[in-house]
Amino acid sequence: MSFLTAEWRKLAIANYAIDKSLLTPYLPAGTELDLWEGTCYVSLIGFLFKNVKLLGFSIPFHANFEEVNLRFYVKYKDGENWKRGVVFIKEIVPKFALSVVANTIYNENYETMPMTHSWSESEDDRAVEYRWRCKNQWQSFRLRANKGLSEIPSGSEAEFITEHYWGYARYSDSKTNEYEVRHPKWAQYKVKDFNIDVDFGLVYGDTFDFLNQQEPVSVMLAEGSDISVEGKKVING
Repeated sequence: MSFLTAEWRKLAIANYAIDKSLLTPYLPAGTELDLWEGTCYVSLIGFLFKNVKLLGFSIPFHANFEEVNLRFYVKYKDGENWKRGVVFIKEIVPKFALSVVANTIYNENYETMPMTHSWSESEDDRAVEYRWRCKNQWQSFRLRANKGLSEIPSGSEAEFITEHYWGYARYSDSKTNEYEVRHPKWAQYKVKDFNIDVDFGLVYGDTFDFLNQQEPVSVMLAEGSDISVEGKKVING
């Protein structure tokens, strides 16, 4: 049985180019950075968890909630095969119990903050916004996109960003937690405009303060899908 099942919906994604040396301290043992055409990315992602079940059971008051995370992309060689995955700098959720479970079981870096979201549609487009309050300062990621879905092209940057199906988290200096995230290929809405009002240094630490002055390379809105998070295993680095 899957550890967690849910839907991830309306994933707002902003991708930033970053000096890969900045991410070296965050690399779990045994993994290496996965680059897109030679560029190292971190992604700011906001989305909605819906219909969450833990080991098949719904948890009262924890079925639907926002998440915002900052992540980067890695790969791990398992025998002759490469597994493409992500590492999270920080994952923000509005429920304290979620942070406790994720940090305890998967050794992730969850933090609890007040959060809100809004979705709206007009005749021609849709608007999506995620907001969270860090140290009494509200942060926001808003975008406006086409109303209709379009396919994510094979071999595209958008496919690279959305098709990393493994999660890796540091267990120790020599061991790493690995877990699989299963979902079908996603579709996207073409983004028309966006606004990112985030103090990256405040939220994610001084290492990422420079993102306050940097424009993202690309911004996406993916519809998402049903997902499942499978049980973890510990791998030796």
